[in-house]
Amino acid sequence: MRGTTIAVLLIVIVALAIPALAADDERYGYIKVENMDIILDKDRANINLEYTLDEPTRVIVLLLGKQDLKNRILKIVNYEDAKVTSIDMDRAELVVEDISYNYGRGIYWFPDHQFNVIIPTLRIITPQTSKEFSSTSKITHGMGYFDN
Repeated sequence: MRGTTIAVLLIVIVALAIPALAADDERYGYIKVENMDIILDKDRANINLEYTLDEPTRVIVLLLGKQDLKNRILKIVNYEDAKVTSIDMDRAELVVEDISYNYGRGIYWFPDHQFNVIIPTLRIITPQTSKEFSSTSKITHGMGYFDN
């Protein structure tokens, strides 16, 4: 009986989520991205992603665990070697090693990148400066920076 109840609940949630998926490019399934910070340090990036979850999904995540949420977060950021270091119901922290090209002498190049959703506010922070982008799904032209 309990398994049937959960199955019916999942079907209802999916049926409610499908129209929402088509309406919002900032959404990946039940996750709506709010903002992302990419903090570059040498050839490593710390990524902080803030999001909201659809209310019915929050209950399912609490009951069934965060593995599907983690997989979707990895799909959103679209970095093959990303590792989730922390994940909550409204934010995740990731690390990506070797994200930038090292040209020696403390010179790095952070290349173009395509995300799988539109990020409403994207900040790229280097030791010298930061850039902010609005409503973007990609980083074009890349950017150079120096380590400290």
